[in-house]
Amino acid sequence: QLQLVESGGGLVQPGGSLRLSCTASGRTLDYYAIGWFRQAPGKEREGVSCLTSGTTNYADSVKGRFTISRDNAKNTVYLQMNSLKAEDTAVYYCAADRKGYCSGLMNYWGKGTLVTVSS
Repeated sequence: QLQLVESGGGLVQPGGSLRLSCTASGRTLDYYAIGWFRQAPGKEREGVSCLTSGTTNYADSVKGRFTISRDNAKNTVYLQMNSLKAEDTAVYYCAADRKGYCSGLMNYWGKGTLVTVSS
């Protein structure tokens, strides 16, 4: 059974940076699509970024500011977030699925890490 644990959230000022980590246990992430999602207070969950074997994708709202990457040796996927804005405040979740694409119905989910962007 694959388990995912997010870390790296916290309070940051507008314009600052954070790096979120999604560390897997139980199975290797090598053959999984990995997605980062977020849910802001009072809003629906939205996709932020997706990493598959050959591609990366980003929501328009984070393009040019966020970068998803994978460290196979550490079985970890990262989300580097730069130039953070107040509207990036949310609980961030990572998810994984062997189907090879990202969606809101991915099989495995972490419990989330809170990112608060505020001065």
